[in-house]
Amino acid sequence: MKRHIPNFITLLNVLCGCIATVFAVKNQLEIAALFVFLGIFFDFFDGLAARALDVKSELGLQLDSLADVITSGLVPGIVMYQLLSMAIHGGWNTGATSVVTETFTESISEMSWFPFLGFLITMGSAYRLAKFNIDENQTSSFVGLPTPANAMLILSFPLILRYHNNDLLNDIILNDVFLIVTTLLSTFLLNAPIKLFALKFDNWSFKENALRYIFIVVSLVLILTIKFMAIPAIIFLYVLSSIVIQLDSRKKVE
Repeated sequence: MKRHIPNFITLLNVLCGCIATVFAVKNQLEIAALFVFLGIFFDFFDGLAARALDVKSELGLQLDSLADVITSGLVPGIVMYQLLSMAIHGGWNTGATSVVTETFTESISEMSWFPFLGFLITMGSAYRLAKFNIDENQTSSFVGLPTPANAMLILSFPLILRYHNNDLLNDIILNDVFLIVTTLLSTFLLNAPIKLFALKFDNWSFKENALRYIFIVVSLVLILTIKFMAIPAIIFLYVLSSIVIQLDSRKKVE
């Protein structure tokens, strides 16, 4: 019976991804973000449960990646599509319904294909997850930005628009150049040959997990001080600190 517990938690991630997809298509991006974050929560604890119960399996590995394709791949692609649509149609204040309605009532010949570039994120996520499943070297660390981290980055933008309500931030986020550069950078980082540390705890020892504990504490401080703006800052810190650690390790070897 216990061997089914991690897989059930993973299926909760699938459910959250499906619900988030519905709300993302409706352009209710804050609710979509909520269910993506909830799915990522389940994604973290299914692996923790598998290790705690000692029931890790090939089925669980495949199921986990399939769940991530939805929650951390498809949904961020839809959200980027919606953000690019907003950038074209006049910004955040146009309202969710007007953007979605206009998109579906336009004729094919008049429709802008520019927002579909957002699905490069979905494509990059699917490729990254497939590559992860056949790579035996990504156990204690990752090569490329994990899809949940990338999803949090993309989903942070509508939350910043809604809850920070800063004209400068709004202008930056809903700038088509910023969005397309973010899309390309996101897709690149997902599959970049950059070794990033994993937030996986095999035990609770501070000595063995000092970097993870420090990163979590710094992240919490950022969240408490700058709220949703903390998410891009945390992702940047995560990538930067991993690169610094990798360069330092190479110097020691040399």
